[in-house]
Amino acid sequence: MSDDASTVDAARAAVDAVYRADSRRVLATLIRLLGDFDRAEEALHDAFMAALERWPRDGVPANPRAWLVSTGRFKAIDALRRRARFDASQGELARRLEQDTPEVDDEAVTDDRLRLIFTCCHPALPPDARVALTLREVCGLTTEEIARAFLTTAPTVAQRIVRAKAKIRDARIPYQVPARGELADRLESVLPVIYLVFNEGYSASSGATLTRHDVSAEAIRLGRLLLELLPAPPEPEAVGLLALMLLHESRRAARTSPEGELILLSEQDRTRWDRVLIEEGAALVRRALASRRPGPYALQSAIAALHAEAPGPDATDWPQIVALYDLLLEIDPSPVIELNRSAAIAMRDGPGAGLALIETILDRGDLADYHLAHSARADLYRRLNRPHEAAEAYRRALSLARQEPERRFLERRLAEVSGSKPPSNVK
Repeated sequence: MSDDASTVDAARAAVDAVYRADSRRVLATLIRLLGDFDRAEEALHDAFMAALERWPRDGVPANPRAWLVSTGRFKAIDALRRRARFDASQGELARRLEQDTPEVDDEAVTDDRLRLIFTCCHPALPPDARVALTLREVCGLTTEEIARAFLTTAPTVAQRIVRAKAKIRDARIPYQVPARGELADRLESVLPVIYLVFNEGYSASSGATLTRHDVSAEAIRLGRLLLELLPAPPEPEAVGLLALMLLHESRRAARTSPEGELILLSEQDRTRWDRVLIEEGAALVRRALASRRPGPYALQSAIAALHAEAPGPDATDWPQIVALYDLLLEIDPSPVIELNRSAAIAMRDGPGAGLALIETILDRGDLADYHLAHSARADLYRRLNRPHEAAEAYRRALSLARQEPERRFLERRLAEVSGSKPPSNVK
């Protein structure tokens, strides 16, 4: 390969790397500078197209992110000037955008991600629209990925996003971080979305890999930024959410084998857990619980801390975990929390006790389409040496699972309880 060809390939690889790492940050800044989601998305596309053309020729700029922001802004202004021949207001907008002095330093770009999430999570938007818009604009998930994550259709998600953008535009929702005195009141709409973003990265809703580290890392970064901005003392739930994310993240390396296969919590090599993250998360748990008014995230983080600090499954304080789930159900009742409590009771009182509770949840019709409920049911049947019922439950879980490592895990378990060989693609 010639030196010129190598240079071109290296430049294109740099464009790809910057897109994966920084495209959502660039988009957030373009939204601030251009004042419109769709205009910013068009500018982002144009900027990366320009990078593919120019970087192989001119070299990769010293600050690629700032280059992309500036290029995208100029591309947007040029597009508005062209449209001004048909709409005079577009020319006026182009002149105004050109006169504004943009901030594209790293600190401003960091703040832009937080501005964007508060905009996407504004209480004037319906809850489902907040989630869809944040996952699309902040994290870059496709409408198809969001639809699979929330058991709906891509056109439904696309419609939610379009309506949310129109609401932001028509209601003139400000693209800004709320004043410090208003932050606490806005957390109720922001924290759940950050956690949903984290969950999509920690346990991807579908696809070939179990996790998406870039997405969960972004959620953790946003959680840290949010905590820094809150007035002192910080809201316990914001502290609890960051603790919960850190404690979950501490187990990432042990959740899959070198081949990418799923490893259950009970079977993980705990020496691979990140002790630095565990110590930080546990300290945050203590801060959240010290308020004497813990909410759902603080309680979930306390449960995660008990798992993280136990040397093994048998040494885990299951009675305390069940007690925490009891408190959690009082303040935030949901079938998923009931399911998790049932699994903890199975560890405390035996698989029969846990299975009875899961059967009750499923008999009510709750979680009928939730693959983890059927997987948990199957595992308890397996532990009770009831292979036929276990196989049926594994088949149901397999019909609902969309993530490849989970599917391979379920196929292996199904083969074990049914006495058959797993498919040839399952190790």
